[in-house]
Amino acid sequence: MSARYRLHYAPDNASLIVRLALDELGVPFETVLVDRRSQAQRAPAYLALNPAGRIPVLEVPDGPIFETGAILLWLADRHGGLIPDPGDAARGAALKWLFFLSNTLHPALRMIFYPDQYAGGDAAGQAALRAQMQGEVARHLDLLDHAAGVHPALFSGSAPTVIGLYLGPALRWAALYPSGETGWFDLSRWPRLYALARDLEGRASTRAAIAAEGLGAHPFTAPCLPDPPEGVAL
Repeated sequence: MSARYRLHYAPDNASLIVRLALDELGVPFETVLVDRRSQAQRAPAYLALNPAGRIPVLEVPDGPIFETGAILLWLADRHGGLIPDPGDAARGAALKWLFFLSNTLHPALRMIFYPDQYAGGDAAGQAALRAQMQGEVARHLDLLDHAAGVHPALFSGSAPTVIGLYLGPALRWAALYPSGETGWFDLSRWPRLYALARDLEGRASTRAAIAAEGLGAHPFTAPCLPDPPEGVAL
C-alpha cells in the first residue's frame, strides 16, 4: 500500500510521538525532514502547513494537521485501537489525560527546555523559570503516576494508547534536556511510569524509531542523546 501520510519531523522532537503512533497503527507513511539547523520550521513553505512554526505536521488526504494531541486523536479515531471508542466508558478518562499531556505537561517541559522564549534574555529569570517548572513537571508526573494506577489500560506500555505513546518521549526528554540541568529528574520516583516506559521499549514501533532517529538501546528508561542518521534534535 502506498503511503497516505507525510510526517514532517525532526529527530527527538514531538514528531517522535506521532511516528510511534503511525507505526503502532501499521499505517504506511513517508517522512520529510525539517532541518532545525537551518530553521526550516520557520520557512514560508513550512509555515504554510503549520503557521505556528512548530514540529510536527502530518499531511493527510484531508490536508495538514498540526498540534501533537490533535494528530494523535485524529489518527486514533480514524484507525482505531489507540483510544477507547466514543461510546466506551473509558473515553472521558482517555481524553482528559491526553489533553493534560498536551496542554499541561508538554508546555511545562518546553519552559524547561526553552526558558528564553518565556523569560526573555535575563539569565537569572531563565534559571528561576526553569527551576519553577521542574517542580511543576514533577508534580504533573505525580498525578500521572497515580492516574496510571487508576486507569492501567490507558497507561500501558505493552499495549499502548495515545497516553503511553505521548508519555514515553516526554519522560525521555525530561531525563535529557537541557544537558547539565536534569539532576532533578529520576524516573524511579514514578514506578508506574517507569513500567510504562520499560514496556514501551519492547514494542516494534520503538525499535523502528530507534533506527530512524538514533535514540539508543533504551530510549525511555535510560536515554542517551540521539545520534540521528539525518538532521539534528535541537
